[in-house]
Amino acid sequence: MRNEIRRLREEAGLSQGALGTELGVSRQTVNSLETGKYDPSLPLAFAIARYFGTTIEEIFHADL
Repeated sequence: MRNEIRRLREEAGLSQGALGTELGVSRQTVNSLETGKYDPSLPLAFAIARYFGTTIEEIFHADL
């Protein structure tokens, strides 16, 4: 699953560690999300969307 987390994080001027702190996860988790090695739980996906003020659908894209 592709996602826009890296782009959103960089536009917000956040490091992976800072975003992780905001979301209650580790920097490694943010890295794994950004690189597509880990798909978030539904509560984490909602937290990411809420943090960036957008929808889950706008952040996460199915690989076609």
